[in-house]
Order: sequence, then structure tokens, then C-alpha cells
Amino acid sequence: MLPLLLSIFAAVYGAFAASDSLGWHFVQNGTTGIIALEAIVVSPTLALMFARAGNDPLQINGHPAWGALWNFETNTASPLDVITNSFCASGSFLSNGTMVSVGGNPVENTDTVPDKVGMMGIRIFEPCLDASGTSCTLFEDPDTLHLAEQRWYPSSVRIFDGSLFIMGGSHNLTPFYNFDPANTFEFFPPKDGGVPRQSAFLKRSLPSNMFPRAFALPDGKVFIAANNQTVIYDIETNTETPLPDIPNGVRITNPMDGTATLLPLSPPDYIPEVLVCGGSATDDRIPSLNLSSQTPASSQCSRMVLTPEGIARGWEVERMLEPRIMPEMVLLPNGQVLITNGAATGYAAIASVSDPVGASNADNPVLTPSLYTPTARVGRRISNHGMPTTDIPRLYHSSVTLTPMGNIFIAGSNANNLVTNTSVKFPSEFRVEYLNPPYMTVERPVLRNVPSQIGFHESFTIGVDLPRSLRASTVQVALMDLGFSSHAFHSSSRLVFMTASLSKDRTKLTVLSPPNNRVYPPGPAYIFVTVDDVTSTGVQVMVGSGASPPVPDQGVKL
Repeated sequence: MLPLLLSIFAAVYGAFAASDSLGWHFVQNGTTGIIALEAIVVSPTLALMFARAGNDPLQINGHPAWGALWNFETNTASPLDVITNSFCASGSFLSNGTMVSVGGNPVENTDTVPDKVGMMGIRIFEPCLDASGTSCTLFEDPDTLHLAEQRWYPSSVRIFDGSLFIMGGSHNLTPFYNFDPANTFEFFPPKDGGVPRQSAFLKRSLPSNMFPRAFALPDGKVFIAANNQTVIYDIETNTETPLPDIPNGVRITNPMDGTATLLPLSPPDYIPEVLVCGGSATDDRIPSLNLSSQTPASSQCSRMVLTPEGIARGWEVERMLEPRIMPEMVLLPNGQVLITNGAATGYAAIASVSDPVGASNADNPVLTPSLYTPTARVGRRISNHGMPTTDIPRLYHSSVTLTPMGNIFIAGSNANNLVTNTSVKFPSEFRVEYLNPPYMTVERPVLRNVPSQIGFHESFTIGVDLPRSLRASTVQVALMDLGFSSHAFHSSSRLVFMTASLSKDRTKLTVLSPPNNRVYPPGPAYIFVTVDDVTSTGVQVMVGSGASPPVPDQGVKL
């Protein structure tokens, strides 16, 4: 009788605890001081943000700042001294934990900011233990440390040897289409003697191919999508293998930005699947001045398994609840995918269509996020049930990222050339929102004694305090790269589930790390534990040796 009573009590207590949750909800808290069009979490307490060198209100050394650290504990921004113009750059971490920002903008030619040319820029943010960010600095030496080629609107991804694979972009500013393309790949640190590799794929995908969407696959190759075309690139043999085009002529890269993600990788096989959503089915042979801000975006989501059998089947198509141009997808620790931001009509870029709204090429902002559940069947994967609606449009030049606390940081939006706070419909946006999942307002698992560094194919233990309300029917341990957010895409974003078992006394987890450095490219990560869909705060770890790239293969082969 006693076990039955305890079971009933646990069920009732669990239901009561769950009912205390506020559910999904937005909270506005603080202002960024710069247009946060790029964002990356650089420590448990800090996110690094970049903007355009212009007229942002946050000041440093007597001029407007275009870089800043956001403090998750105080919800305040502190300026960083940036030398080159970081507008429209990309970035990621290296295997040693250093964050590298690449590419950017020409000089602004204004007396208000002392910026230098950023199109070959390399900006270094080394690991910083100062929780407040006060002593953290950004290093640049543009005369001696720079890319091999000018890149405005490039993409980047960390690869299996811990270095950065950099692709695409434009050699110069362009109002809409890519008419001066950088149809090449390069690396940081450099490979091939610093000579960029030519890409037939990037040339073929013109003119709507800026900010390619790319993911490092578990075999070390790279999936790349640009325009409506896709390819697998083998870094080690320098070969491109074409894949099926994205269906129905939908284009997903700038200036017709959709978004994309590598779905969570799970043991034992870590089979890769990619998901691309939104964008536009507009013919990119049409001059931009013949396009309209009122043209409907695409609601299409396309998903493909990247195995020989999956590629032969091709793309599986489903629909979002609404069309979205410039959406962004964020991996969540339980394996779901958040779809947020964007507009229902128009295009990316600024003041380059026939009827811009102010200067915005897009209109009709989508204000309610959706959740995508990869394990559900087609037609039942996308829902906004229980999701809140914001009153802040997040259009061009927005950023979003999962935080170490487990909620979602959303900032930016500026469909104007510089900061504009006049009576335009879509002014420059400095307000920060957090989108809080239901677990943010209930008692959560607490992780203890998490190792600061883990190897590959290595068993380790984590201490865990579980609320009594959780029965531990399901336990998920996620290893995550939170990614670099810019222009509707999360460079290097990744979630690898790790095999885990919970001790009988519910105080320890025994975890097996990813098998090798191709399943999870070596570098920093966060470990999150989700028990019965209630997620812990993330704990930062270094995956691999922590050595500078290139690092050798580690672990065991799949």
C-alpha cells in the first residue's frame, strides 16, 4: 500500500509543481546600447555582440562603440574597443576556446567612428575568466592578422581539426544581389599556404548566395546550402558532391534569408539530418527594384537525412504555421528547435525593393515563435501552442541565442542604414528580450562536480540534485555549441546527445562523451541535463585537449 501512496503523491506533487510554471513567456530586460546584429555566448555570464561602426548610443573612448559584452547577471552592456568594422561578419570558437570573428564591412567614411576596413578582418576574443567582463578585451592587428580575401557576408564553421572553415561572401558592399562574389573557401589558421580554394558550388549558386548555411558533419565533411542549392564538401580531398536542390525553388540565403540547422545527433550512429525553413521562392533573375516588400515569404521547411539512402529519397517537405523571411532556428537542450523572428513578406537587405517600408525590404513581422519537434511525424512537428507573442518586431540585423541559463536571448533589429529612431515603422531596436521556457519557473535539476574538460569516447560522472517532483522517466544529456548568430543563421550551432545512466540513488549520472572529434569538433561546449522535460542550467566544458588548431583526430571512429 505504501508504494502505491508514494506513487500517487509523486504524481500529484509533480502535477502541482508543473502547474506553478509560467509556461513559455517573454521578459524584456535591459538595452544593448549597440544594434546586436551578431551575438555569441563567450562565457557562462557573457555574450559578445557586434554592430556596424556608426552612431550607436553606447560610447567608448569618446566615440560610438560597435562591439559590446552583454552581462547575463546584470542585464547591462559594456563597450569593447573594436578596430575594424565588424558589420556583417561571421565567427566561431577554435579548439583552444578562442573566439574568432571574420570578415566585415568597408570603412564608414564618417568622422564619428575611427574604424578601419573590416572585410579582411580577424578579431580575437580569448577565453576570459572575468565574470563581469571588465578585464576582457578584443585583439586585432589588421596589418599583420587578416584573411586572404575580402569577405562581406561570409559564413564560418568550426571543423574536425578545431580550425575555422570560412566560405563565401562578397568582395564589396552590394545593395541586394552578390555581384562581386568571393566564390572561395579559406581557413583560420590558414591552410594551403594561405591560398583560398575555388568553389564551383558558390559560383553556381549566384546571385543569392551570401551567408551560406553550413554544418560540420560527423564524418568530417561539410554540408553547405546557398541559394536553393546544396552540396557536401570534403575538406580533405577538396571535392564537392552536389545534393538535391531545395524543393519548389525556395532560396534560403541572403538576400532571401531562410534559416537552417543540423538536427541533434544521437548515439550510437549520429546520423546527420538538416532542416531548412523559410526564405523566398522569388526568381532571383528579377532586379531588386522590381520586387516588393509585400511579396509573401516561404512557409516551407525541408528536411533531409544525409546518408546515401536519405539523399536518394531527397527532401521531405512540410510547412510552418506562417511564411517567414529572416527567421532563425535555435536548438534547445531537449532536442526541439525554436523558430523565431522574421517577417511574413518581403526580403532581407535595406532600401533596395520598389516599395520599402521606411528602409525595410520586409514587412508584416511574425511575432509568435513556434516549436519544431524532430521526433514527431510529418504534419505534427510544428506548433505554437502555448507560445507567447512579443510586441517587438525582429527583422533584419537581429540576433538570438540559447543562454547558459537555458533561456533564449533575443536582441537587435535594424532595417535602416544607421541608427534610426524617428517615426519609421521599424526603428532601430536596442531592447533585450528573454524567451523563457516553462522550466525557467519551476525547480530544476542542479549539476555538481562537472569536469571542466572531457576527452572523446570517455566515461565521466556528473553529480546531480533532482527535484522530488521529477520521476526521472526520461534523462537527456546534451553537449551543445550555442553558435554564432548573424543574419538568420547560427554558425557552428550543434547538439550531440550523450549516452547517460542515472544512479539508483538519483545523485550521479554516468555519461559517455562523443566518440571522436568529427562528431563534436573540439572546442568549448555546454552540458545541459533534461529530466522529464525540465532542463538544468548549462555548465561550460572544454571538449578535447584544448590545444590550438590544427589538432589530430581523437577518440574512436564510427
